[in-house]
This record gives sequence, C-alpha cells and structure tokens, in this order.
Amino acid sequence: MTKEFQDIIETFEFLDDWEDRYRHVIELGKDMPALDDAFRVDATKVDGCASQVWIVPRIEGKGADGVFTFTGESDAMIVRGLIAILSALDNGQTLQQVLDTDAAGAFAQLGLNQHLSAQRSNGLRAMIARIQSVAKHGIVANS
Repeated sequence: MTKEFQDIIETFEFLDDWEDRYRHVIELGKDMPALDDAFRVDATKVDGCASQVWIVPRIEGKGADGVFTFTGESDAMIVRGLIAILSALDNGQTLQQVLDTDAAGAFAQLGLNQHLSAQRSNGLRAMIARIQSVAKHGIVANS
C-alpha cells in the first residue's frame, strides 16, 4: 500500500460523517491536474462508466518490475475523485504489485463501496479492470 493511499485512509478515519468523506473525494479530484485534450480519445476512454472517463497509463521498465503510473480524467467530479484515489493506490507500484492489489478491497476499506450508486460502482469496477488489464499486458509485452 502506498503512502498516498495510507494518507487517504487516515483522513477518512478522521472524517466521521459520510458527507465530509464525499466532499473529500471531490476535493481529491479537484486537486488532480487536467488531462490534455489530446489524450481524451477512444483508445484511453474506459467503457462501462456512466460518465466519461479516460485513463492514460505509463510503464517504465520491463516485466513484472516495470513501474506503473497513470493520469486520468472524468467529466464527473466524484469520479475524478475516485480516479485520484486509484492513482494514490497504484501509481509508482510495479506491475506485479498493481496486479496483486485488491483495489475493490481497498475501496471497501474506505467505506466507498457502501456509498456509491450502482452506476458509480460499475464505473469503478471498469476503471479497476482497465488498470489491471494494462498491468497484465505490460508484464507480458515487456518481458
């Protein structure tokens, strides 16, 4: 687990009210840099999300030890926040660590799985699946 994700866990533990947590997720999204319009293309768009979501992955290195990072964007503020949390969870990890991470379990640890609409939950699963797919293909392609 990254330091950034651990910080999010600690903040969520400090915030008692779900409304405050929801606002914090939105703030995390607002703090993310905007994605360049050149990356808002079909190849980076995540299918299965009710809102528009783009994830642009980068892999440095080869095989399972390649380091994964990504940038992302959404037209929905709460989804931008979910992308920011995914970024905190996975950015800087090796491809193998990304594959070994239980992202759904990490979001459950934050209590987000209980407070997202069905559409947002489906979108989150689609984003996690895209990241896992990129990591898996990155290991195979760069071995």
